[in-house]
Amino acid sequence: MDSLSSKHAQKVFWVLELVERLDQIPVQYFKKLKSTDDIWEVRTRIGSNSFRILGFVDGDEFIILTNGFSNKSQKTPKKEIKLAEQRKADYLSRKGGKL
Repeated sequence: MDSLSSKHAQKVFWVLELVERLDQIPVQYFKKLKSTDDIWEVRTRIGSNSFRILGFVDGDEFIILTNGFSNKSQKTPKKEIKLAEQRKADYLSRKGGKL
């Protein structure tokens, strides 16, 4: 977040508030990534700049954010997905294996 402009950071926080408050979040902002270990993606876009945050859901109301990155392409980089999955596995091992 520190590397973002203040305008972009404000938009990221706005999208995170949407995720927190809305029961149905538009897919342009929040979606489950296919072929992953239940990893979700929060998307923010300003012009041609895109910032994404990956994470997973713990219980009914708690989202764990694992990593964020800038991305110009439509595809989420596999290395970022792997990092999110590794952090999820680490979280679960420390928590006792249950979501």
